[in-house]
Amino acid sequence: MNLRIGQWKKSSYSGSETNCVETARLPDQVGLRDSKSPDTTLLAFPHHEWVGFLREVAAEPVG
Repeated sequence: MNLRIGQWKKSSYSGSETNCVETARLPDQVGLRDSKSPDTTLLAFPHHEWVGFLREVAAEPVG
């Protein structure tokens, strides 16, 4: 998979830190990669799985 496609973003909570996870909307999936090593390993999930993951995280109580 071409790791250069998509617009990669990290959380605004990360500030200028480089130890972050970046995400990108790819044609048929959402990609995740390490900001320190953007040209290495990529995890990719179908859009519906990523949305389900985000819903579960948002539903968990903080603390």
